Amino acid sequence: MRHLRSAALLAAALVLLLATDGTVVNAEAVTPAAGAAPRIRAVRLPDRSGPPRARDTWSGPAFDACTAPPLDTLKAWRDASPYGALGVYTSGSQRGCGQPRLTAEWVRQVRALGWRFLPVHVGLQAPCADPGHKPKRIDPGKAVEQGREEADEAARSLRALGFAKGSPVYLDIEAYPLRDPACGQAVVDFTLGWTAGLHAAGYRSGFYSSLDSGIADLAAAARAGGSPMPDALWYARWDGQADTDGSGALAPDLWTFHQRVHQYHGNVEETFGGATLTVDRNHVDGPTAR
Repeated sequence: MRHLRSAALLAAALVLLLATDGTVVNAEAVTPAAGAAPRIRAVRLPDRSGPPRARDTWSGPAFDACTAPPLDTLKAWRDASPYGALGVYTSGSQRGCGQPRLTAEWVRQVRALGWRFLPVHVGLQAPCADPGHKPKRIDPGKAVEQGREEADEAARSLRALGFAKGSPVYLDIEAYPLRDPACGQAVVDFTLGWTAGLHAAGYRSGFYSSLDSGIADLAAAARAGGSPMPDALWYARWDGQADTDGSGALAPDLWTFHQRVHQYHGNVEETFGGATLTVDRNHVDGPTAR
C-alpha cells in the first residue's frame, strides 16, 4: 500500500464523512494524480432549488464600512460621492463591529435614497486561519452541515431586514494560509453547504475572500467540478484597480456573467458632502440587493 501523508488521510476521512450527508464525490478527483492527491477534490451536493433569479445585477463603484453608516451620511454621500452601493454586515457571530443602526427601517430609508446593498455574513472561519478576533472555526468533519446552518442564519437576517427573495448575501472568509489542503477543503465544503442552504431559502449565494486563499480554493473546486458553486465572488486584492478582471489571478472563464465584486483598496478615509467615513473601496459587476 502507498504511504499516505497525514493531510491525505484527513482528506480521505472527509470523503467518508461527507458521503453520509448526501454528498456525491467525484471519484476521479479523489484519485491521486502522479502519486499526489489534488489540493481540492470535487464535492457535489444536492441543489434541488438551484439559484433564484437575480433581482438586481449592477455595475459601478461601491464601498463597505464596518458599521452601518448614519442616514445623514448616506444622504450626503448619495448626492456627492461616486458610490452607488454599500456593503453591510447583516449577520454572523463574528462580525467585527456592532450594528446599532441596522434595522428594517434603516434598510428601507437607505433603499429610498437609491442605494443598493451588498449584504455580508461573517461566521465560522477557516480551520487554519489566524484566530485573531475570529476564533470560531469550521469543523472539517461537519463543514457542509455548518455551512447550511450559517445559510439559515443569514436568510433569517435578510428576511428580518426586509431584503426580498433573490437577493445575494456574501459569506466573509478571511485570508488563511494555503499550506494545508485539508483546511482549504473544509472552506470549500462549508461554502457548498452555504450555497445549497441559501438556494433552498430562495436567496443567492455570494463568497468573499482573499484572491490568494479562499478565492483560489473556490476556483480550484470549480475546475474540479464541485457544486453548487456560489453565484458571485467578491475578491480582495488591494491593487488599486477599479475593475473585476481578476487581477491576473482569477481565470476569465470563471464567474464571468456579472458575477464579480473586487475590493481593490482598504481602510481609506473619505469625505463627501461634509461627512467622513473610513471605508474599503470596491468595484461591482454582479448581484446586489435592494
